[in-house]
Amino acid sequence: ERWLRKAVDSVQKQIYDHWELCIVDDASPAPHIRRVLESYAASDTRIKVHFRTTNGHISASSNDGLKMVTGDYTGLLDHDDTLAPHALFWVVKEIQEYPDTMILYSDEDKVDINEAYSLPYFKPDFNPDLLLSQNYMTHFAVYRSQLLTDIGGFREGYEGAQDYDLVLRAVTAVGAENIR
Repeated sequence: ERWLRKAVDSVQKQIYDHWELCIVDDASPAPHIRRVLESYAASDTRIKVHFRTTNGHISASSNDGLKMVTGDYTGLLDHDDTLAPHALFWVVKEIQEYPDTMILYSDEDKVDINEAYSLPYFKPDFNPDLLLSQNYMTHFAVYRSQLLTDIGGFREGYEGAQDYDLVLRAVTAVGAENIR
């Protein structure tokens, strides 16, 4: 619950406030999580929650989340990710400057249990050779929503590597000039 709240709170604290947060609960056995999510959804109309009745694992639940999206772009967050307050502002600024953008990704850092930054990762411009050796794009990645639809979303059976599978298929579908 602690990390989930931090993730949702970090979206609510964005200085760019035209967003929607689509959350899928994958049949969590913890009843208090449902109450937390219902409370967030009741307090902020930008938060949409879907409760799965059976556990479908990460790919199925992520695809359920994609079905909820109404925006032109989709940013992918895990339940324990947090965004800097200006993250969406910079994403939108980049899209406005480069309107053909299909995929955006950002630097990232790990935050330890004491909330100290502990492992910064400053990422290069798009590098297809590096991407073939490691998934450096995942956190925080933003995709044009139609692209995710066109490539079929997340493929079930790739749990554990679903983000890597997704990004490899996505970059293959767009030109390098559309990746920021």
